[in-house]
Amino acid sequence: MSQSTLAPRLIRELPAEDRPRERLASRGPGGLANAELIALLWGSGAAGHSAVDPASEALARHGGLAGLAAAGPVELESLPGVGSARAAQLVAAFELGRRLLADWPTGRVTIRTPRDVADRLVMQMGRLEREELRVVLLNTKNQVLGVQTVYQGNVSTALVRVGELFRDAVRQSAAGVILVHNHPSGDPTPSPDDLHLTAEAIAAGRLLDVPVLDHLVIGHDAFVSLRDRGVAFERPGGDR
Repeated sequence: MSQSTLAPRLIRELPAEDRPRERLASRGPGGLANAELIALLWGSGAAGHSAVDPASEALARHGGLAGLAAAGPVELESLPGVGSARAAQLVAAFELGRRLLADWPTGRVTIRTPRDVADRLVMQMGRLEREELRVVLLNTKNQVLGVQTVYQGNVSTALVRVGELFRDAVRQSAAGVILVHNHPSGDPTPSPDDLHLTAEAIAAGRLLDVPVLDHLVIGHDAFVSLRDRGVAFERPGGDR
């Protein structure tokens, strides 16, 4: 049987222009397919296969990059040609990506719309297995001072101490805050508890002179802004 009939081939047997590393050098990372980027992360393939093959299979079985990013280590290890080492590499790479999206360079990110917040937090919070409540701290120019995780668990008015939402805001003299929490179910529709907590936070912020500007509820790849839903939040300076 001739070499041309063997499929798939090792990366070293591919023409130079088809090898992921050479394509990365000539085209940049944006010119590579998802499977090629994963293959570069994994390095060499198993016997008789290039690393592109298990990467392509992994993407196909999980419906693309988003599904693969949501998979746990045990699921990844069970994929053909992956194993524990590659699963760990992939989990680490996706987590770094999520953290990068959620990174807020101090004094550089200006919040103008709810999506400015959601674009950084949906990827990180949208598929968490339990609820988290975070507070985005803003200065007088609506620039991000920091993001604090203030609660993990069941986010409800029965369990969350509203004063904790403003602890870091007061310490850092924040001019306003935006609340963000996730629904592990994936449905970002605000619950009665969400509305109740929002009302209590707005009232507390008014007393502390730290206006609550919005409350975002995050689901799987989606979010809802309670300000956009008509809730009467404060504006910077304490005006409605």
